Amino acid sequence: MSFLIETERLVITEMTMDMAMDVHKNSLDDNTRRFVPDEVFETLDDAKETIEFLMSQYGSTDGPLVYAVLTKDDNKNIGYVQLVPIDDGKWEIGYHIAKAYTGNGYATEAVKAFLPVIAERVGVTEVYGIRLLENAASGRILEKCEFETFFTGEGSYHDGVYEISKGVWKLN
Repeated sequence: MSFLIETERLVITEMTMDMAMDVHKNSLDDNTRRFVPDEVFETLDDAKETIEFLMSQYGSTDGPLVYAVLTKDDNKNIGYVQLVPIDDGKWEIGYHIAKAYTGNGYATEAVKAFLPVIAERVGVTEVYGIRLLENAASGRILEKCEFETFFTGEGSYHDGVYEISKGVWKLN
């Protein structure tokens, strides 16, 4: 089952093995290391192994469901958008745009297009957004994508307890 979303400037589609070098390079920037260290792929083989696993998830609703974000004009792989199961049947949005492409609204554009499609596909009406409080850019993206903040304070995030913010998006 093929997955394709097109926006004015982007294409959101399934990962393929030929994207491994871009996935590897895109993961190495400072923001990934700082905010989502478990999504850093130090080697090309690490990226390939991860893509192979992610490709095995397509067609299921178990997750994680991770899709490449490509620029429409030159088909450049600039990041990803994802829906990941968290707990109790809940799902969390995730996204990353490579540092060279940040500040152009790509993440907001991708998340806005992705949310209603993936929520319907998985059969959920709510998606959570959890971020480190210091990640102000992610906070702006969530706000622009109509996530309503319901918690700010100390909470579990990846490998420890940090100042975080949690929001929820609801399918209309």
